[in-house]
Amino acid sequence: MSFDHKPRILFLYGSLRDRSYSRLLAEEAARIIEGFGAEVRFFHPHDLPIHGSVPDDHPKVQELRDLVLWSEGQVWSSPELHGNISGLMKHQIDWIPLSLGAARPTQGKTLAVMQVSGGSQSFNAVNTLRVLGRWMRMFTIPNQSSVAKAYQEFNDDGTMKDSAYRDRVIDVMEELYKFTLLLRDQVDYLTDRHSERKAETEKQAQAIVSQSIGTASSKA
Repeated sequence: MSFDHKPRILFLYGSLRDRSYSRLLAEEAARIIEGFGAEVRFFHPHDLPIHGSVPDDHPKVQELRDLVLWSEGQVWSSPELHGNISGLMKHQIDWIPLSLGAARPTQGKTLAVMQVSGGSQSFNAVNTLRVLGRWMRMFTIPNQSSVAKAYQEFNDDGTMKDSAYRDRVIDVMEELYKFTLLLRDQVDYLTDRHSERKAETEKQAQAIVSQSIGTASSKA
């Protein structure tokens, strides 16, 4: 386990409201994991264009992708709207590609998922975030946070009230911190796949054949 630098954790949240509870939850979690020793950054999705409406080199898109590449672990915090994650949350994830040239921005990185609800406790949003995390080839930790009636759980200054919900957030951040430390130096080994090795071997063989044909043609 390497301690040569702090675990780098990126936070995404899913609402632009002035008092966004998904953002407040993310900010509380960020303070907690910083206390464990992580380095934290946020992507603020204001002015992020609709996916596909602008080229990939748009400054806001590049900002998001650069932060994803920087990160070793991530936290996704979404409100639950109509029984699912917010459009803004999905919108951000849609801008993150599975590959950027030779780099795979999310593969092998750790992920913690959290949600806030206006009513009774639900797990619809975190379940969807887990599906997305799997699709992005991330290691989603077992623990998660779901805060019901979130409007009751935060102080006027945005900090979270002491409660079982906050205790769970501490558990989630502690687990994310530990998993990130354990896995970050093992990503190449853990994500090495038979099918990809086979495809690379076939590609190299085809290149050798093409090179041999080219050499023979030049001598003819």
